[in-house]
Amino acid sequence: MNTFLGKLILFLLLVLPTTLMIFGNGPGSSFVARADDAMEGEVDGEDDDEATVETDEGGQEEGDQAVTETEQGEEEEEEEDTQLKPSEDSDVTILFTKPVNTNDLPSGQVVRFMVGFKNKGEKDFEVKSLETSFRYPQDYSFYIQNFTALTVNQVVEPNKEASFEYGFTPSEAFNSRPFGLCILLNYKDSEGNEFQNAVFNETINVVEPDEGLDGETFFLYVFLVAILVLALVGAQQLLTSFGKKRLGKGKAAPKVEMGTTKTDVDYSWLPQETLQGMNKSPKGSPRGGSPRKRKSKRGSGEE
Repeated sequence: MNTFLGKLILFLLLVLPTTLMIFGNGPGSSFVARADDAMEGEVDGEDDDEATVETDEGGQEEGDQAVTETEQGEEEEEEEDTQLKPSEDSDVTILFTKPVNTNDLPSGQVVRFMVGFKNKGEKDFEVKSLETSFRYPQDYSFYIQNFTALTVNQVVEPNKEASFEYGFTPSEAFNSRPFGLCILLNYKDSEGNEFQNAVFNETINVVEPDEGLDGETFFLYVFLVAILVLALVGAQQLLTSFGKKRLGKGKAAPKVEMGTTKTDVDYSWLPQETLQGMNKSPKGSPRGGSPRKRKSKRGSGEE
């Protein structure tokens, strides 16, 4: 019995792995393989679709670029067509009357100029307006300030001339800065064709006006003169007081005269010769003479 069970167990151990291997290559494994193949196919399909989309986007971008370039070219052509040009039958000149120097324009003051227009053709020209503006010096298409346009509306017949005066005032905020001054004259002929002449198109400098003597400068000069006068007066007073002090120290003390006074000095004891010498010397003798003379004078007076 035990032998039979041992053989059965051994048979099962040998047969079971073989059975599992056979069933392992059956329909279940093929299904899994097919599912994997399907997933791989889907991924490949997605890659193909993405590649197709990228190709379409590239085509669209190229098309947009072509359209943009075409539109830009058309816009440039339109700008060139719309830009007005001067007529060959016209002659335009300009003359600045205030100031004469066109390189430096004073700020805050009126700048005036005259524009002359000559019709050299056989058709009438109608001068419409005169425009003036400040432009950026490095790029004249950039406007800094537009001045009021002068409306003319004057007809100039063939072989005739006309002149127009215009004035504008540069702002004081533009001091010491360069600008492009652009002056344009707009006109048209009898057929309605419009033209435009750049009368003046150069770089100028806006400078401070050179005035003679304004109020501030005048009062400044008056203040400086007053300070100078006060300084001179003070120096004179100081020198005067210092000189007086020097003179006071240099002078000797004044002599005080005592006048004629009586003295009780007895000169009788002096020798006669000494008294005679004192009487002869005016400095050494007392005023009024010797006592003996005074006594003799008194005696004679009493008598």
